[in-house]
This record gives sequence, C-alpha cells and structure tokens, in this order.
Amino acid sequence: MNIRTRANAPVSVLKFGGSTFRSPAAYGDLAAGLDARIRAEGRSLVVVVSAMQGETEGLRERLHTVNPHPEDPTTAGLLTTADLLSAHLLATALHRTGRSATVLAGHQIGLTTNSSFLWARVTGTDPAPLLKALESHEIVVVPGGQAADAQGRPTWLGKNSSDLSALAVAAAVRSDTCEIHSDVDGIYTCDPHLVTGARLLPHVSYNMAALMSLHGARVLHRRAVQLALRHRIEIVLRYNRAPYTVGTRIGTGGDQMSAVVFNQRSVVLGYADDALADAAHHAFHLAGIATVRQNGGPRVAVVGGYVDLEAVQRAYGVEPGRYLGVPVAEVRGSKVTAHLAESGEDALHLAQRLHDWMDFPTAARGPESRLVGV
Repeated sequence: MNIRTRANAPVSVLKFGGSTFRSPAAYGDLAAGLDARIRAEGRSLVVVVSAMQGETEGLRERLHTVNPHPEDPTTAGLLTTADLLSAHLLATALHRTGRSATVLAGHQIGLTTNSSFLWARVTGTDPAPLLKALESHEIVVVPGGQAADAQGRPTWLGKNSSDLSALAVAAAVRSDTCEIHSDVDGIYTCDPHLVTGARLLPHVSYNMAALMSLHGARVLHRRAVQLALRHRIEIVLRYNRAPYTVGTRIGTGGDQMSAVVFNQRSVVLGYADDALADAAHHAFHLAGIATVRQNGGPRVAVVGGYVDLEAVQRAYGVEPGRYLGVPVAEVRGSKVTAHLAESGEDALHLAQRLHDWMDFPTAARGPESRLVGV
C-alpha cells in the first residue's frame, strides 16, 4: 500500500491506558497486535498511550521531594514526560516489527489549550500535523494528556486524560469511532474489580456515560464523552490485551440502566452555608477539576484524587471546606441518589450493599462479552 493510499484511507484511533504496560515486554505485545491489525484492515492508526503504571506518580513524588509546592507549569512539564516515554517505547517496538511509526508530542499534535497547566481545556484543534504525519507513517503514536497553550508551553489535560486526547485526535482526523482499551472492557453496573456481581452494559448513551463519569466511574473521562457527543463519534470500549474484547459501545442510543458509582479517592467537602459551597464549586470548575454540587446541604463532591484541595480553594479566595466522607452515587436512569461513607473502605462496603439491592434490566449481563479479532 503506497503512502498516498494510506493517507487518504480512513484512520483508526485507539487508546491504551497505563494498565496495558505492566512491563517493558508489553510494548512488544501491543506492537504485534497493531501489526496484525494493519495487515488485516490496511488502515493507518493513531495510537494514544498512557504512561506505565506508577510512572507519573513516581515523578510527582520526586518533584515534591525537591519542592513540596512546585509551580503548575513545572509540574505539567515534568509529569507529561511519563506518557512521552511510553509513546517512544511503543514506537521502537513497532519499528522492530517493520512498521513505520513516529511520535508526536503534545506541542506537535495541534491541540491548543488554555493556560490552566494541570487541568487544561482544549481551545483549538489543528488537524494538519497529524494528517501530515500520516502521509509518511503507518502509525502515529501520541502521548496521552499532553497539549500546549497559545505560547507553546506544555500543558496537562489532567489525571486520566488520555481518553480526552484520543477523542480530540479522533475529531481532528474525522474518525467516526474511537476505541478505548483498558483493563476493564466496558462500563459495568459497578467497578467489577471491587464489587461482586457487577454486570456489563453493552450499549450506553453519551449522557449516561458522562453522568457516571461525573460521579466517579473511572472507565472514561467525562470531557471525552462530551467531545464524542459533540462530534458524534462512537466510543468503543475494549479490553487491552488479546483478543481485545469489545465490551461497551457509547453512542446516541443506549439501554435503560442502573448502577452504583464510586471512587475511593473522591471526597465530599462541607461548608458553612450554600453561598460558600457555591463559591467552592465555582472555584473547582475554574481550575478544571470535576465536582458535583450536592443537594440537601452546603456540600461539594470532588471527584477523583491527586488534587491539593486546600491549595486550589485558597488560590481562588475560598475558605477550604471540611472533610465529610466519600461519595457513593446510586444511578437509576437519569436519577442520581447521593450517599455518604465515612472512608474509602466504608464506601466499598456501601457500594456492595447498594448494588446487591438493585434490580437490573435484562440488557445488563455478566462479565463475559463478545470476542473480536485484534
């Protein structure tokens, strides 16, 4: 297949999370799978990858050892190198298979963000760099979570933001699907690694996926779902090892669903009154941090960890809220009931009890799912 044919052919966009790369040998395994896919389909690939497990947090620990309170631009510049390392390891594994592959770092892929260095939001997309790279390479490898602001400074899209990178790339190259590979092959009625009896949901609407992500489901980044909805890109969730099982498809349709959503790193903060809670919610929003303004009192749920909550609030002139516990969300269709557990361990036990009490529609099924080729 000549270069021009490859460049004019449809492009497949795939993302592989950090759990894919549990050892250096995993890069060779994935390279073999991608090589087989190109032989079978003949399509060019853009592959978005996350850092190896523990690499980003290892860099964070070293940074905070040198300076307990580093500036955001420095943090963004350092942490994004973990994903870049992963991209180059995959590229060299692909070269060993004989495939033509190149790496485009965050400042090279045409994504421009605001200057919120650690929770940046995409403000512009230029598809030209990706399309040019695809003219001369079969595979373009992109480190997840990376971009640059208008001045070309490195920015980070936030924790677990490789999904967002993948959807932004899919929109740029006008792909109608984006495949997200992780150690969970789809969206379940609860975290199948932690709660027994969790059932796979084969078809989920954009709105339901975004709702679950907002309340702490770690299978997909909420802004990635919003981007997919805007561009009508179907998200296909798959397992990250052969035979690359397809679990859930996210699109315009979707089954009626019930689920229990929690993240043991999430916290609920309490404030003296609603005005202060609203101010905190607004401050987190300005910082690009996912929060839920809970009903029934002056409370804000901050979704996920890795955030210096006190520093963010003080930076926006908000008196920090007090820790109340860990949120657990009970989702029935579009209705969400918020529960509060005292700790992460208590949240796990509460989630199991709530899940045990649920009646599930027949569309939800157990962890087995349809197998497809590489």
